[in-house]
Amino acid sequence: MKILIASSYHHAWNSVRPEAEMFIEMVKQGHEVTVATQGDSEYVPRFHDHGVKVIDCYPKGKICFNTIRTLHHELKDGDYDICYAFNSKTIPNAAFACIGTRAKLITYRGTTGGLYRHDPSAYLTHLHPRVDGIVCVSEAVRQDVIKRVWKKSEQIKTIYKGHQLEWYQVPATKREEFGLNDDHVIAVTAAHVRPSKGISVLVEATHHIDNPNFHLLLVGSGFEPHIEEIKQSPMADRIHLIGHRKDVPSIMAMADFQVQPSVSGEGLPRTIIEAMANKTTSVVTTTGGSPELVDDGKTGFIVPTKDAKALAGAMNMLIEDRSLITTFSEAAQQKLAREFNAEQTVKNHISFFESLIQ
Repeated sequence: MKILIASSYHHAWNSVRPEAEMFIEMVKQGHEVTVATQGDSEYVPRFHDHGVKVIDCYPKGKICFNTIRTLHHELKDGDYDICYAFNSKTIPNAAFACIGTRAKLITYRGTTGGLYRHDPSAYLTHLHPRVDGIVCVSEAVRQDVIKRVWKKSEQIKTIYKGHQLEWYQVPATKREEFGLNDDHVIAVTAAHVRPSKGISVLVEATHHIDNPNFHLLLVGSGFEPHIEEIKQSPMADRIHLIGHRKDVPSIMAMADFQVQPSVSGEGLPRTIIEAMANKTTSVVTTTGGSPELVDDGKTGFIVPTKDAKALAGAMNMLIEDRSLITTFSEAAQQKLAREFNAEQTVKNHISFFESLIQ
């Protein structure tokens, strides 16, 4: 099968690796893969080393005539089976480039919300009439897309990105850096804060946690609107605002568990995946794709959104039982290795491509 990918690789290595390694695995399985992306992307040498053809071609905007011409000629001259576009810039350009070719156009959707039939811009992306199929990062995203597009449900497929444990496994940050030791129970919430992240619910949950050895680390940016709420918490002196960090996986590895209190809008959170890889269990809410990563009562806990008491109850069960943390954490790592691996991801993609071609 001949596959042309249109995507961006000007992002952090860990964020692009699951996607990029999928195409390398496709080549290993005998398919021909070409990637149209920025020529100076860090991943380009690795693509070359593993037999992936790279075209230095990335659109300057949602409609870039040079990109459309380049992709169209490549699709036509190369007689591709599949064109797979990944973001708001590459999708519209790939859609117009596919006109007059036999390639099936697949688009990628990574978030819930923001896609509406009454929005004219949606007809440049997933509602473009040239789109043949849509791959969704989670079942929650798929169900959201099904409500929004005109496609038949079988043309919209959930395919999880594949991961390898070693991509994320790192030495744990020293607890001493935060004035903590092994006697403390540590939870981490990592987020670039916006209303959908549910930080107010998390802070409210701390009013129902009494263990004096429990500490909560808040990692990331945008927590300023919640400072007064944090000051009102009975454990305010044990809530640590540590700002933006580049070593989030290491902090996850140090923590006993991580908390994802989101109230809406999650696709398939990478912070949960990083925690799973480093054998750290999670407490998550029912929104988005988070429940697809956690087996409730086996690898972590799932609680209703906006329910501070339920969130605190799940956290308290872990805080008071370190053996439960160990059991859940080991099971979480095994789940990631078993259900979210690169080989299965490629298998599912090729099966979907073949169904559309047939």
